[in-house]
Amino acid sequence: MPELRVSAVPNAYTRSNPDPPSTASLLPVLCIAVAAAIVHIATNGRYGFHRDELQFLSDARHLDWGFVAYPPLTPFIERISLGLFGLSLIGLRMFSVIGQAIAIVVSGLMARDLGGSRLAQVATAFAVALSPLPIFEATEFQYTSFAFLWWVLIAWFTIRLLKTENPPWWLAIGAAIGLGLMTKYAIVFFIAGILVGMASSPARRYFASKWFWAGVAIALVIFSPNILWLVRHNFISYTFLQHIHTRDVGEGRADGYLVNQFLVCANLFAVPVWLIGLYAYLRNSRYRMVAFMYLVPLLMFWINKGRFYYVAESYPMLIAMGAVTCENWLLRIPRWAQITIETAFFAGVFICGAYFFAGWVPLASSGPLRDFALKHSEDLREEIGWNETVKAIAGVRDSIPADQQANVGILVGNYGEQGAIELFGPAYHLPPPISMTNSAWLRGYPTPQPTTLIVIGSSLEWADRNFTGCHVVARIAYSSGVKNEESEYHTDILLCGPPRQPWSVFWKDHERFG
Repeated sequence: MPELRVSAVPNAYTRSNPDPPSTASLLPVLCIAVAAAIVHIATNGRYGFHRDELQFLSDARHLDWGFVAYPPLTPFIERISLGLFGLSLIGLRMFSVIGQAIAIVVSGLMARDLGGSRLAQVATAFAVALSPLPIFEATEFQYTSFAFLWWVLIAWFTIRLLKTENPPWWLAIGAAIGLGLMTKYAIVFFIAGILVGMASSPARRYFASKWFWAGVAIALVIFSPNILWLVRHNFISYTFLQHIHTRDVGEGRADGYLVNQFLVCANLFAVPVWLIGLYAYLRNSRYRMVAFMYLVPLLMFWINKGRFYYVAESYPMLIAMGAVTCENWLLRIPRWAQITIETAFFAGVFICGAYFFAGWVPLASSGPLRDFALKHSEDLREEIGWNETVKAIAGVRDSIPADQQANVGILVGNYGEQGAIELFGPAYHLPPPISMTNSAWLRGYPTPQPTTLIVIGSSLEWADRNFTGCHVVARIAYSSGVKNEESEYHTDILLCGPPRQPWSVFWKDHERFG
């Protein structure tokens, strides 16, 4: 059997004459990215907003340099989407689609810069486009969609740095890290991977480079507004993250971390490819740093009981190196064997990707495909029923006496209900929601305070402890029959009087994280 070679730098490459981009070789990669984008654009308007999207939309209407649950960049992007597209599902998810399309192209570029020809570039782009997590990230507007893109860009910039030995690439790396910090705090684990990778490879020489420290400065400048916000708010986001982590571990959401690295983070048929890529990085002194950019966050998240998808953005760089290494090996075996292996790989990746597309993407509005997707995707189920929630609340408001309607408030139990009422409530002339969850708590309660409260998302027992005269006045019957958090746990609508304590005391004691 031919020896599996791990060298991925073409002999013809020189620092002074790097291989130029080839439009012809990149054309199939671009086609894959465009095809994936078209599928998502065509299907992203099928159901409704996810509860997380409703929180982003709410925060997008109250822009600040920070939010309790995440840094400010994602709501800022959503504010741009609102300005461009209004309340359009397809429009508001457009930047997620664009972000994943760029990640697919950049993955192909990584394969090219590692010495891969068209086969390696196409195999990389195809495997990334049909991996479960990139599929999901283009289906909804989430901060993880952009965190995925920033890390893929950081990996590419790092490969360019190591290939060209051109230190100014640290400026691009620093800028991408700054954007990552403004998107998702967990990128600090990936930054640790960069630093350990540098210390464990010949790239350690860059610690003495002014360009490295210039990149650090750029990242800190970009991140500095959020640092100041965190200081002003006593690092409330750290408290939030501790709470969410404790909840996730307690509910078993961190279970299956290692197994799902193989089953979900990348296409199942690409597992041998990314494992070969990891091995190739470790064996190649020039690119060894990249291996630690995967291994360090992988181990840190595992030790700290993180969720499996936290390292999903690391797999494109592994797939790229694996595809290049496999391509070099394929050139040394008979042509018939090459064709057989290539056909099996692309067919397997397509079949696996098609399964996840069917299970995680709203391909159909009705019928077996819709049923299959709603059965397999909790996130898609969370997109259904919000309009019915708001309509039912409006019905309760209309049923109470006019004098109570004049000073009614709507107290919600979670950010999904909050966002739904903010977005859909104006059509029913509902007042803005009162929410104690995440950043909404920082915004405070309304002035003047309402004397009658419609309460949703909380139990009658909790409401009785905190408000006067509470009773159940309605129960929402969701017509779709889809089981999600609202339809299973938050169907009761309560009517209450004012708090038993002054509003200021009640508010201080009831901050919620969710």
